[in-house]
Amino acid sequence: MQGDLVVVFGGSGFIGTHVVKHLAKRGKRIRVAMRRPHLGHELRVLGDVGQVQLVQANVRYPESVDRALEGATAVVNLVGLLFEKGSQKFDEVQAQGAETIAEAAKKAGVMRLVQVSAIGADPRGKAKYARTKAAAEEAVRRHVPTATVVRPSIVFGPQDQFFNRFAEMAKFLDPLPPLPNSGLPLIGGGKTKFQPVYVQDVAEAIANALDMPAAQGKTYELGGPAVYSFKELLQFTLKTIDRKVGFAHLPFFVAGPMGAVIDGMFKLWPFSGPPLTGDQVRMLKADNIVSPGALTIRDLGVTSLETIETIVPSYLWRFRPHGQFQAKPAG
Repeated sequence: MQGDLVVVFGGSGFIGTHVVKHLAKRGKRIRVAMRRPHLGHELRVLGDVGQVQLVQANVRYPESVDRALEGATAVVNLVGLLFEKGSQKFDEVQAQGAETIAEAAKKAGVMRLVQVSAIGADPRGKAKYARTKAAAEEAVRRHVPTATVVRPSIVFGPQDQFFNRFAEMAKFLDPLPPLPNSGLPLIGGGKTKFQPVYVQDVAEAIANALDMPAAQGKTYELGGPAVYSFKELLQFTLKTIDRKVGFAHLPFFVAGPMGAVIDGMFKLWPFSGPPLTGDQVRMLKADNIVSPGALTIRDLGVTSLETIETIVPSYLWRFRPHGQFQAKPAG
């Protein structure tokens, strides 16, 4: 499939940059469709001269998506939100955006499409995030039946929104005097299970899916080599950065309203996202692990999976009291 022109929507994001890099190594021509291409100059150096092209496109404007797909032979859709803010809404971006891309792909005759969803996507889910991810899958399947859907668990890597977020929170809390039931938020007792998967492994799986005829029309759940509880992941983060921080035990009935209030407050603050939303609390009520019997990342040819123990300390060092010069925690 050398010489393919692959259009990547969401290619400037955390997972997207790694997908672009993997595709470039395989000799693909890549067109990264993004809302603000003038901010994506670093993407050009991920391939040879002229191999990575940046174009303006917004999934809320179908004509821009049509232009981005001119001459394409394959499409990857990584567009998604962790929270709603301003004009960026789950329905418009995740659900309708995916349908716009799939409809344009069908019109352009592009039948190789990878839709990046998430474990937990459910049309009957209580979280809007889960429902709109499921709606996106349904829309893509309707327009492009040969599409491949991949559903990662939480994805870790240097720019992730999980370990970095809680490490930053712990760094802020560590110097403060300890108070009863204060510290990192242990929502619902911290029992929710996760199967963290390394961003490079996810990117390789997505790139493989484009070149595997057997993957067309199928859904894969991408999880890492081990399952952890939410509490275990927070404990691992604290140990890695050597911070002495406790836990704030938040039952779901407390965390839900709290998340909704925090989300509402941050909607008025344009400079950063909320640390917690009501929708995220609802997602924590269900485990985020690969389902029994599901096709997995190994079925996409990625068999040597990295662990959090190997990778996460390599980028969380900056949250330690003495940074990279601090000795690793014992034990």
